[in-house]
Amino acid sequence: MTHAIAYGATALIFLVMDYIWLAHVAGSFYRERLAGLMAEQVNFAVAGLFYLVYVVGIVIFAVAPALRSGNWQDAALYGCLFGFFAYATYDVTNLATLRDWPVVVTVVDIVWGTLVTGVSATAGFLIARSFI
Repeated sequence: MTHAIAYGATALIFLVMDYIWLAHVAGSFYRERLAGLMAEQVNFAVAGLFYLVYVVGIVIFAVAPALRSGNWQDAALYGCLFGFFAYATYDVTNLATLRDWPVVVTVVDIVWGTLVTGVSATAGFLIARSFI
């Protein structure tokens, strides 16, 4: 039950933060730099699949170890690391394989992925721990 609570809390925090980032903070940043690569409409089914799977990763690799250790710092550290490696894999691969992929998008996206994953993992841990 603790892991289900961790998943729900982590997912909620991640979704809210990512929505604010994409819709209200950095949406124009991405549109201006990736206009030729972006689809006209978001495929919400595929986006939903990403969120479902990615949050499982956050819980397995960041929240669960923190629940075992009892330290929120583990959730923050492992969450940041998971976010860094996941977003770096995506962005650096795009930088290596896509024509005109902007370096600035790579840097900003990796920083964002590190931050949002670390915060989500920490919040997921704190909320789940409060139910133990």
